[in-house]
Amino acid sequence: MGSEKRTTIRIVQRLHYAKTLLKENVRWARRTLGRTPASGATDRLEGLTLDFGFSAKRGDLQFLDGNWYITHTGLVRLARRKKCHGIHVEAVEALCDSAANRFVLKATVYPSKSSSGFAGYGDADPSNVSPLVRGAEMRMAETRAVNRALRKAYGIGICSVEEIGSVAEPPQPSQEAKKLPPQPTNGNGSGRTVRDRLCQLIRQHQLDPNLVKAYATEFSGVKTLREATRDQIETFVAHLADWAVKDRNALLCQLNSYARSNQEVVA
Repeated sequence: MGSEKRTTIRIVQRLHYAKTLLKENVRWARRTLGRTPASGATDRLEGLTLDFGFSAKRGDLQFLDGNWYITHTGLVRLARRKKCHGIHVEAVEALCDSAANRFVLKATVYPSKSSSGFAGYGDADPSNVSPLVRGAEMRMAETRAVNRALRKAYGIGICSVEEIGSVAEPPQPSQEAKKLPPQPTNGNGSGRTVRDRLCQLIRQHQLDPNLVKAYATEFSGVKTLREATRDQIETFVAHLADWAVKDRNALLCQLNSYARSNQEVVA
């Protein structure tokens, strides 16, 4: 059997497996949620399934508040499938305070032997973890650091469950947040509207514009924000608005990881 024929067979097998996995994920979502997810959520599930091979049934994905999130288990399984060369984790001593259970860790993922590595930072303290894991802040910081490094290494924009902070008791949306106008989905002048919406979010939640820009770039999977499409920016703005309302502390932790990355480059 020639090499080209073997390659073709492997491609066909992968496509068959991906389609089978997608059907399984959709069935799992319907059975677990008691309904079919909205079209946007179903589309995102399809992308996560076909692009990365995540299995909701095996715990790779979780559906929370209308959004799909990847789990630590899902990211580790992805790394194993991709034959990740190694993961190195270390504490950022200058930013840790064991007495206050406040920890910051850095993880570096090496997808291949020749890779220079992809770094991610994770921080955790009693204010941004679920009451169920109080006392295990250092482990949570490690998990978040590894997750962020893995997402960078494999080009995953959506954050993991462990990165969003406490999901046991999400804060109620503020009255100001409820007054924000809905985001138009048509193409008539939406570019300017999206920019205005983003600026409004930055002002309302007192976010650092430069860190938001860095996060938007990574979230969209592009090298510079100018390369992002309008749909990608709209998706990011909706994601940012939702996260800022539900868990601003976790969002700030995510944004601060880009500040630390920039400081490392400068150093």
